[in-house]
Amino acid sequence: MRSLATRAHARLLAASPASERGQGTVEYVGLILLVSLLMVGMVAAMKGFQGQEGLEIAEVIVKKIKSAVNAISFK
Repeated sequence: MRSLATRAHARLLAASPASERGQGTVEYVGLILLVSLLMVGMVAAMKGFQGQEGLEIAEVIVKKIKSAVNAISFK
């Protein structure tokens, strides 16, 4: 009975890295979404600002986001 439990435990440990495969990608996508939401909020807040400087900053941010999205290529 003890050897059965030992083998089952060994199989669980061996299977663990396979179940975490792709976890880094999920975390990066979540981080990118968080940053993009913050940037969208910042752009929306700056659009309501009545100064020329705020509009210029908002336009620069929007251009940077668009260029970053256009630079993404899937293989």
